[in-house]
Amino acid sequence: MPLKTSRITPTQKIRIHAMGDPIPQAQYQRCPQCDTLFQLPSVKSHQCAYCPRCNAKVRDGRDWSLTRLGAMAIAMMLLMPFAWSEPLLRLHLLGVRIDANVLHGIQQMTAQGDPITAAMVLFCSVAAPAVLVISIAYLWLGNILGMNLRPVLLMLEKLKEWVMLDIYLVGIAVASIKVQDYAFLQPGLGLLAFISLVVLSILTMIHLNIEELWERFYPQRPATRPNEGLMVCLDCHHTGFPDSRGRCHRCHVPLTRRRRQSLQKCWAALTASIIFLLPANFLPISIIYVNGGRQEDTIMSGILSLADSNVAVAAVVFFASILVPFTKVIVLFTLLVSIHSKCEQGLRTRILLLRFVTWIGRWSMLDLFVISLTMSLINRDQLLAFTMGPAAFYFGAAVILTILAVNWLDSRLLWDAHESGNARFTD
Repeated sequence: MPLKTSRITPTQKIRIHAMGDPIPQAQYQRCPQCDTLFQLPSVKSHQCAYCPRCNAKVRDGRDWSLTRLGAMAIAMMLLMPFAWSEPLLRLHLLGVRIDANVLHGIQQMTAQGDPITAAMVLFCSVAAPAVLVISIAYLWLGNILGMNLRPVLLMLEKLKEWVMLDIYLVGIAVASIKVQDYAFLQPGLGLLAFISLVVLSILTMIHLNIEELWERFYPQRPATRPNEGLMVCLDCHHTGFPDSRGRCHRCHVPLTRRRRQSLQKCWAALTASIIFLLPANFLPISIIYVNGGRQEDTIMSGILSLADSNVAVAAVVFFASILVPFTKVIVLFTLLVSIHSKCEQGLRTRILLLRFVTWIGRWSMLDLFVISLTMSLINRDQLLAFTMGPAAFYFGAAVILTILAVNWLDSRLLWDAHESGNARFTD
């Protein structure tokens, strides 16, 4: 069946959040989430534009200048050594003071023979934020020196969801509540630096408008007439015709009507994550030694023991470690089956579910952050010892795979299946 491309109709209007009327100049844009071709007015700095068909945000008016972004990057760069190496928490046990920081927890995970799980924590809490800061600095410097900025701009959009400093901050609170039953705990000097780093990173990612940066560094002539041959680039979101080599004129990534092997890659990642979730939930994820006694906790038993001291925190851990992973698996499985069966019912609900699991997916890393920080606080050399169980690797692998599965699923296939299902019943 030939691929059907949505056309713009006189009744379709773009929805604008604005204080005033938009500029009358317009261009034709294809939505990267549903492939609808519509007329997009010029968007001011205080306006946001939404797709008239699927309500996806296609233009974000929030924009900080490159100078301000560079200043935020420098401030974060200065905070990072203190936030990662200075003590976040201090534990007093039998007259001995133990300092816990981000890097020490990762070193402890590596020393106990699980470098892959340690690499997951390192990437989300240290490497991704550092690359974000370096990339912004590269944009500022590369703009002055005339360097190629396309690889950095392509990476920035994908990097934002892997910066999980805010989740690590929640992990600090959870680890504090778990440890305070065994020893006296107080905040360290590095906690203030880490909180400041979290605030600056959130502000930077909110106001980091990748589309505006593309328009600034690599402006392209917009499409002023509707044409079925117009294609949207999923990497830079530019709508235009392919060049002579079949690439996007702006970012030079090959253009395709749909993401190649989207279903195959999504099924593979989803299947692997389901396999990993089984040992992740049945094997112990943490092992604690108290006065020579050994206590093993699975994810669920750890949540139940945490509920004895703080129900609210236990609910947060349950949400991140149990509810989110299994919700993502169920939603992804349902979406893939609906695509294969060309389901035409509940399309709006499925689109909302896909956006929801895209937003909540990163919170599943909370448990690994808690384990890393707890291992930094409690060593084997003491009467109270804490170590990581074999389930930690399987759980981390399942979290990463589900995030990748969501990213690999081309949402436009849901609309294709919906239209094919309707056509099957109308023919």
